[in-house]
Amino acid sequence: MVTPPRTEGTAERVVRVLRAVPVPAALIVLVALSGVVLGRVYADPLLTRLMACAALGSVLVSVAARRLPSWLVAPLSVAAMAGWTLVSLRLAAAHAALPGGLGEVTTDAARNAIPRLLTAMIPVEPAPDTVLVPVAAAWLAGLTAAEVALRAGRVLLGYLPPALLYAGALYVVGPNADPAIGPTVVFAAVAAAGLATPGRRDGPAADPVAGLTPAVRAAVRLRLVAASAAGLAVVVALAALLAPVVAAQVDERPVDPRRYVEPPRVESLDENPLIRISGWALNPDQRLLDVRTVGGAPAGGTPRIRLAVLSDYDGVTWRVGATYRNAGRILPAVEPAPNTATDEVRQEITVGDLTGRLLPAVPTPREVTGARVAYDPATGTLIRPEGLAPGLRYEVSSMREQPDVNLLSTANVPAGDEVARVLRVPDGAPEPLRRLATQLAESNGAPYARADAIATFLAEHYRVTADAPSGHAYPNLAFFLFGPRNGGGQRGTSEQFAAAFAVLGRLAGLPTRVVVGFGPDGDGPVRAADAYAWPEVLFDGVGWVPFDPMPRPNEEPRPVEEDFRPQPEDPPPSEVPAPTEEPSATPPAAAPAPGREQGGPGTPVLVGGGVGALALLLGAVLATLVALRRRLTRSRLAVGDPGERVAGAWRELTDALRLAGHPVGPDLAAAEVAERARRTLAEARATRPGEDAAIGDPDKATVDELAALLNQAGFAPGSVTPEQADRAAGLSAGFAEALRAARSRWGRLLWTIHPGPLRWRR
Repeated sequence: MVTPPRTEGTAERVVRVLRAVPVPAALIVLVALSGVVLGRVYADPLLTRLMACAALGSVLVSVAARRLPSWLVAPLSVAAMAGWTLVSLRLAAAHAALPGGLGEVTTDAARNAIPRLLTAMIPVEPAPDTVLVPVAAAWLAGLTAAEVALRAGRVLLGYLPPALLYAGALYVVGPNADPAIGPTVVFAAVAAAGLATPGRRDGPAADPVAGLTPAVRAAVRLRLVAASAAGLAVVVALAALLAPVVAAQVDERPVDPRRYVEPPRVESLDENPLIRISGWALNPDQRLLDVRTVGGAPAGGTPRIRLAVLSDYDGVTWRVGATYRNAGRILPAVEPAPNTATDEVRQEITVGDLTGRLLPAVPTPREVTGARVAYDPATGTLIRPEGLAPGLRYEVSSMREQPDVNLLSTANVPAGDEVARVLRVPDGAPEPLRRLATQLAESNGAPYARADAIATFLAEHYRVTADAPSGHAYPNLAFFLFGPRNGGGQRGTSEQFAAAFAVLGRLAGLPTRVVVGFGPDGDGPVRAADAYAWPEVLFDGVGWVPFDPMPRPNEEPRPVEEDFRPQPEDPPPSEVPAPTEEPSATPPAAAPAPGREQGGPGTPVLVGGGVGALALLLGAVLATLVALRRRLTRSRLAVGDPGERVAGAWRELTDALRLAGHPVGPDLAAAEVAERARRTLAEARATRPGEDAAIGDPDKATVDELAALLNQAGFAPGSVTPEQADRAAGLSAGFAEALRAARSRWGRLLWTIHPGPLRWRR
């Protein structure tokens, strides 16, 4: 009797399918996690989705073709990869709004994918050249892992391609994102789950010792146990050796691979575009650009178009010195300075005869369409790495900043390492330049007054001529400022005016830079006559402010010698004026003493009366200051609703810190200010240890309680009670008195009459 073949039941088929699913699913997740890690430095999740689809497609192709010969699977999967890659490039091109057909986009991406990926600005915008390599790598990793793990049955070895891809993603991200702790934990858990899942078994043949004699079976199993134990020992030993090394690297900053790749650079002509001013001045009708404002003219009038910002000066040449990174359509947003009004300006610009790589735009650009750009966030300038070409048309949206001019008269200028670049004065500055800067600075104390004095001096004493030779090295500037008029001195183009202002400003302690751009008169052609250079000065809380040192039309400049003559410090003996009269043997008659004529009051009476009047006036001024200070404190602590009184108490605390010489910036949180207040009081007590008993003891809880009340008033308006407002007033008064008592006797007197709190902005 013939036994019929056994048919597989539904339950067995379900079990077989369930046993076959875990490993492919684990491979898909492991490859997709690389997209999650790499996507942290991208501007949106498009790359993560594309890599996840590549992981899914590559593994499913291998699963579907598992019954085909192994040599046929790779070509089939690569063909599918090519199709998905083209779809990904089209999606990325549409997302980045890049012009051109799919063939042009694909060719450009294939040629520049790796350098642009490693020189792109963080966050990276998903574009064809920044998604090509990750998508292709994800597909190839999925293909290799599926073939090794599923066809060859080596699951652990099949994890190697996803692990390498994951490590590569971590390396590319480098220090530009937070540690990928979550994805790494998920990666390890999924890998362990894939290994722990029981594999597919097709009967007794799956048992490697089936059919052997008991003695041989025991020997084989003993060898398997010994091999497993040896392998476990090796793994434990490696873990013990490598764990300290790996743990020591936890706090280390990852290596940024971008430092090994040179970002796009400007050409030599663009490194110093200031020298192009004279050539443009000699060809004023040359058509450089065409500009059209999109969406109507901006409210603030026609804006300047900026070409380059020059921050570095070596005594010979002003240079751009920017670091450009490949950027997408959306540029990183830069927060404007406080109290700065902004308005959006959108322009369509068509390149004419302008050459080089620098891309003109109204500062500060936020979005560029129609051209691939590289961007320098420090200066807000753009370049087109491929260079400009006649007919190139692009649209740029900019956020124009208009600083509050009312703040300039009292604004200070920053100092320190952060602005050392724009304060540096190279060695070799001519002595007349230093004396002129000193003269202008001595007569104008405030930074804005110094800058305005320099601009006014240049505008009133020098002439603009189109045929002035180019040059802004120290000798050129000295000749421009002090050369004889009949010999070509004291005249120049905007190149010399802007460069002279910037150098004199730095000699006077102002952070300056030179900007080259265009000042068009509305929409239409921008010609060479519209090109000029202007200086800018950096002010605290205001930002970069442009100045105009150019002379006014139809005004005749005054000779420089009328207001400044570069004399040597000590005149030679031959220049000492000789006496004009011969000494007389008879001394002149003594003049009557002052105050002795006609019986007027004597000198002691006049001196005593003047001193007494001055003392009365000084006393009245001091009494007025004390009264105004007390009135200000009373209005802060006792007038208004409880929330306003808490805010007034906080202003009393910050004024006390400023009076103590430790002002706090507006960017600090209340908790940070409280920490600085405690540190300031501790330092004050350390300098006068004998005063502790008189000072009192506003402890940590006191300042923190006041900070908490301020946060409550700010984030929960109306919730502060009158009792809490009284408590805040007492806390601030106690802290101010403690800080005042830690000063010397004269320091306490000056604290009481200091007029600063009356004029400081509140």
